[in-house]
Amino acid sequence: MMEIGLVVNGAHQRAEVSPGETLLELLRRLGFTSVKDGCANGDCGACAVLLGGRAVTSCLVFAVKADGVAITTMEGMTAAEGVLHPLQRALLDTGGVQCGFCIPAMALTALDLLAHHAHPSRQEIESYLVGNLCRCTGYVKQVEAVERTVDWMREAGIG
Repeated sequence: MMEIGLVVNGAHQRAEVSPGETLLELLRRLGFTSVKDGCANGDCGACAVLLGGRAVTSCLVFAVKADGVAITTMEGMTAAEGVLHPLQRALLDTGGVQCGFCIPAMALTALDLLAHHAHPSRQEIESYLVGNLCRCTGYVKQVEAVERTVDWMREAGIG
């Protein structure tokens, strides 16, 4: 076992991890329930989180690799005063949440896209979300939600 320090959703934490423990396992153990274990081999994308600002499938990352790195989960998207992130609001408004299993990871993947490409096309959005499997929808509502967020960003002068 070894002790690591991480920053999850802005809060500093220390955790004992075994060398083979994945970031997914650690985050679930720490109580971050938005990080889902869908396949445990990187195929479904349900465990995606932002690690150092980039979307990663946490089931494929050893927890020790997160030592000293900022991690964002869906719980960290909402502002401290409970105000939803514009992407979260858009997902609700479009009905893009469905069962909700894949949505936290899909939202974080979309945040990664928007952080690095403020005004993506529909094709770029669809391409970026391809690694997040959704069994409830045809991705139309989620893509629409990202497009709405892009429109909001343009109107707000962001990006």
